[in-house]
Amino acid sequence: MNEGGQVSGVSEPRVPDPLKVLLVEDDDAIRRSVQLALERYGYRVTVAADGLGGLEAFRDADHDLLILDVMLPELDGIGLCCRIREQSQVPVLMMSARGDALDVVAGLEAGADDYVVKPVDTAVMVARIRALLRRATFRPSGSSAATTEPARFPGHDTAPARSSGHGTVPARPPGHGGAPARPSEQGGGPLVFGDLSVDTRGMEVRRAGEIIPLTPTELRLLLEFAATPGVVLDRRKLLREVWDYGWEGDTRVVDLCVLRLRKKIGSGRIETVRGFGYKLVRG
Repeated sequence: MNEGGQVSGVSEPRVPDPLKVLLVEDDDAIRRSVQLALERYGYRVTVAADGLGGLEAFRDADHDLLILDVMLPELDGIGLCCRIREQSQVPVLMMSARGDALDVVAGLEAGADDYVVKPVDTAVMVARIRALLRRATFRPSGSSAATTEPARFPGHDTAPARSSGHGTVPARPPGHGGAPARPSEQGGGPLVFGDLSVDTRGMEVRRAGEIIPLTPTELRLLLEFAATPGVVLDRRKLLREVWDYGWEGDTRVVDLCVLRLRKKIGSGRIETVRGFGYKLVRG
């Protein structure tokens, strides 16, 4: 026993660091209510009241997830999301006051992973946050157990390999419903589809030999297609398997993410089957 009364050689159990969320919202009442709600769920919340302040806060510290309002002074949420995507693949949740189609589409095209409509239902927001963080959770290839610690996404150009867009494995925790992530089931070398190569062990995607950085959501979507090339996957199935929705969600999220993925891996690589869904082209 040491001087402090602790038994020598016995360390205290490590308490996980609280997950860090950056909330950028210009309405004082909404910002405060969302902050307090998230803090009650155990998140550590940093706030900013405008787009430029949000960009500065993003660059000053690492965050596990960003929540951005669409309508912001100085720099709006769409512009802020675009600036962030130039440097990081951190999960982004957009908030829209109206749920207007143009707001949603613009936010998702800018690189956001999902959105919620104000007035915000706290339970829905936390469910979306948890789903986003599950998709960004890191699990090393070949590991028999998924870690519960989410990848950290620095707000700078240099990011650790485990939290870059092409090096992050979205893993589901034990006991979670739906199909598990499939990378470790493939074995062998990378999956090759024309000029596209998907390394399911190293979680690296290349096109014509060049690494393609993908967000965790884009990566999981590609893995879902790559697991069953040539098979049509409908939007509802993709919402369940990729976005982790246990309820009816907005299929525009799927369409816009497919659009972003096509721009990165080639427009002809994912084919639309009208009235049914999408499929990955084999050749």
